[in-house]
Amino acid sequence: MPAMPPPVADERAGLREYLAAQQYAFHAIAYGLTDEQARATPSVSALSVGALIKHVTNCQRGWMQRVAAAPELCERDKRPMDSQAADYQNEFVMRTDETLADLLATFDKQNAETMRLLESVDLGAAVPVPHDVPWFPNDVAAWSVRWVFFHMIEELARHAGHGDIIRESIDGATLYELLAGLEDWPATEWLTPWTPPAPR
Repeated sequence: MPAMPPPVADERAGLREYLAAQQYAFHAIAYGLTDEQARATPSVSALSVGALIKHVTNCQRGWMQRVAAAPELCERDKRPMDSQAADYQNEFVMRTDETLADLLATFDKQNAETMRLLESVDLGAAVPVPHDVPWFPNDVAAWSVRWVFFHMIEELARHAGHGDIIRESIDGATLYELLAGLEDWPATEWLTPWTPPAPR
């Protein structure tokens, strides 16, 4: 089952397989949802499945820019802070002009870039900590690329868990059922609405 990483032979393979499993989880969470359902916020959270996919796409993009620039700092966003804040807020909302298929396509494109970097970079290389960002530590000079990829697994796993709860709140579907459905359906049909099983 894709959510269960296979045995790994070394550190890079372990990072790759665990990262891939967490990336794949978002396809399972989204399996069978309509755009309207993907936009829904049925739990106490303001987040939707679509918004989570947007956020983890942008989260990976930002961290991979740091990895690609290492050992230098990546280029700073020079736009006014209100523009940056608006973009950040937009990450957490699936707008009416966005489709789930498009969000997943963008997510997969970023997933591929994340994996490309994982295969090609020095895991021990230093990734400088930007000290003008309030949520980053001031007492750490640099993370390693290795640390960044562990952090990506942590971020994806945390938000996949959020997605599990939101999805179950929409239609009662749980991850193993969704994974089974996603594996059994042809790729071109995976957006067909999923019907929860009848109660036993």
